Amino acid sequence: MAKSAQQEGNPQAAKIARDAAQAAKDQDWNKAIDGFRKAAEMDRKYVANLAIAYQQRAFSYANDQRFQDALNDLNESIKINPRDARAYEQRAAIEMKINDYDKALTDYGEAIKTNPGEIKYHLYRSYIYELRGDLQNAMTDTDAALKINPKNKEAVERKQRLQKIQSQTAPPPANATPVAAPPKKKP
Repeated sequence: MAKSAQQEGNPQAAKIARDAAQAAKDQDWNKAIDGFRKAAEMDRKYVANLAIAYQQRAFSYANDQRFQDALNDLNESIKINPRDARAYEQRAAIEMKINDYDKALTDYGEAIKTNPGEIKYHLYRSYIYELRGDLQNAMTDTDAALKINPKNKEAVERKQRLQKIQSQTAPPPANATPVAAPPKKKP
């Protein structure tokens, strides 16, 4: 029985994708991205490879401290595959390096929406909230991490630290008896 044209795929696209895969293996990111882009234009099944190649090049850029180039590539990857939590995680990590905590919080939020069972996304977001002094949201994310894994050492330690900070900064209870100031000495 003959395969349909779609099952067979585009042989030219397959060859370009193989060459692009080799370029990625050789860490020639520009050639890999160009190849996967051409292959994806001929056959949509190569779109995921293009998104991954953008992520790989972004990682390389980030290692070279080329943060804006890395962010641009991660933006492209997310446009191609907005359901890839790793791309949001990578972008948030770079945003943290450049101290753009608002965007990092947003991206960890997207990563959590995409993959709510991944404990590290909750812990990273909790960390940012803690840095910003937002103990309530830090505790909320820490509790979410502990629901995923109650024995996670980082989450357990963070919860203890947050509770300690909260107890030190909490106002006295409304029903607490005020403590009188010591009498002043007469001159």
